[in-house]
Amino acid sequence: QMSNGSSITQFLLLAFADTWELQLLTFWLFLGIYLAALLGNGLIITAVACDHHLHTPMYFFLLNLSVLDLGSVSTTLPKAMANSLWDNRAISYPGCAAQLFMLVFFISAEFYLLTVMAYDRYVAICKPLHYGTLLGSRACVHMAAAAWGSAFLYAVLHTANTFSIPICKGNALEQFFCEIPQILKLSCSDSYLREVGLVVVSACLALGCFVFIVLSYVQILMAVLRIPSEQGRHKAFSTCLPHLSVVSLFVSTAIFAYLKPPSTSSPVLNLVVSFLYSVVPPAVNPLIYSMRNQELRDAL
Repeated sequence: QMSNGSSITQFLLLAFADTWELQLLTFWLFLGIYLAALLGNGLIITAVACDHHLHTPMYFFLLNLSVLDLGSVSTTLPKAMANSLWDNRAISYPGCAAQLFMLVFFISAEFYLLTVMAYDRYVAICKPLHYGTLLGSRACVHMAAAAWGSAFLYAVLHTANTFSIPICKGNALEQFFCEIPQILKLSCSDSYLREVGLVVVSACLALGCFVFIVLSYVQILMAVLRIPSEQGRHKAFSTCLPHLSVVSLFVSTAIFAYLKPPSTSSPVLNLVVSFLYSVVPPAVNPLIYSMRNQELRDAL
């Protein structure tokens, strides 16, 4: 039993397996996913940065998304791989705070950026004559900066709030990285309700952004249906639907992870849900956003 957070020097993360062989298998699985994410996002960043034909708003936002994906997957997987390889569950108290801050920052910024990207596609397809005015270079920089800046403030607020809560129920987390709901479970004070309230407000904002994204894609699809060319319709559908599916997976799993009732909580469920919102999107986004994109493939 621990009376407060200051007496805790480390947290214990969730172990993936009981045997060395399974831990080694987990290490190689995570290493494969991590290298795929590094390669895919790194290629997109290089292509957009080096090819002047891709210096447009859509690819500017895609470059930002790839940077955020690299950041988020690098926040969780390297530590998980090291713990599996060295059979060690420990993460230091400052390391846990830093990991939580970086994860909240990158995931929040990514979600805000996905909202901006949906707006970009809406204007490009539904209001093409106003595209140059609404999404000029200065407006794009301002929107990207707003996403990064608001995510930074959001991460500072959540991290400071979470680690100011007294902890007295041990130091074992039912997760392979430091996550707000798992740390709140260790609290024995009513002060954790302050962070719970902040999480609920954040989830409502996320849901609002998601509704905006869905409505944008609905408008896009309605505009696409009016395209006389069947090939043009097929191309637009094959581009929009994968985007919407990835966003839906990202948002639904993240909101569920933070708002699910304690009665439905289990280590396996926590692991699967967190994996779906923190690891899968950075790995599959490069495929989703580039496999149907001839310009990007040519640049690569």
